[in-house]
Amino acid sequence: MAGFRMGRGDRNNRTAQGQQAHAPQGPSYGGQAPQHGQRGPAYGYPQGNHYGYPGPANDGPEYFGDPGRGGHDPYAANQPGHTQAFSVDEASAYSQGETYHAGSAQPSGPSGPPLHWKELLKGVVFNPNPTFLRMRDYTMWGPALIVTFLYGLLAVFGFDGARADVIGATFTNAVPIVLISAVAMVLSAFILGVVTHTLARQLGGDGAWQPTVGLSMLIMSLTDAPRLVFAMFFGGDASFVQVIGWVTWLGAGALLTLMVSRSHDLPWPKALGASAIQLIALLSIVKLGTF
Repeated sequence: MAGFRMGRGDRNNRTAQGQQAHAPQGPSYGGQAPQHGQRGPAYGYPQGNHYGYPGPANDGPEYFGDPGRGGHDPYAANQPGHTQAFSVDEASAYSQGETYHAGSAQPSGPSGPPLHWKELLKGVVFNPNPTFLRMRDYTMWGPALIVTFLYGLLAVFGFDGARADVIGATFTNAVPIVLISAVAMVLSAFILGVVTHTLARQLGGDGAWQPTVGLSMLIMSLTDAPRLVFAMFFGGDASFVQVIGWVTWLGAGALLTLMVSRSHDLPWPKALGASAIQLIALLSIVKLGTF
């Protein structure tokens, strides 16, 4: 009886040991972590840097792109095909764009209010650089049209043939001739100013057309005034009148080039090229008396 008991107990011990040997070495879901040296569970918490792979215990899941762990997140921002995050201050920097200017130096805005017509007329001849810079964004149709019209009224006396016709005609016949001459001079100066502005824009200028045309009309009229005064008394074919015409034509070329350069922010070679047609027309029609 005693032996029977011992055999049964031994069998129970062997059965318990076998069951312990075949028991799973960790919980299938959740539960306590396996002891050191035991294999991790097939399902449950991750035991390393990657799910399902062995690694240091209690390391936790890996986060892509974590700078503390040295990982790389392929889905992080600033990657091709992904959105870039930025703050409001950074976004506002993209909206603070500046207008492109044709020249190397960016010109400043108007230095003050528009000049009075007396200061404008004086500044075009005696102080052109600051005058052109100040008036590059202002219109001046009043002074430009009036001065050009008055210049046209007197210009007819600068041509020998037209002056003889006016002097020999009656008053009623002379008035239409003078008025037509003045209107033709205004239209010619206006068209030439538009051509100069158009050429300046094609060469990369950024100026407005009204200041350019107005200033070009004033330059054309004011620079030819000295020649016209002497031509009224001595005729346009006189030698010294022709010399005065050449000198004032060179002055008109310098002023037009400076004006276009300041008004359109162009270097002087391009500004001179934009003024070329107006200068050629001024020389052939007015200065040389072929009008």
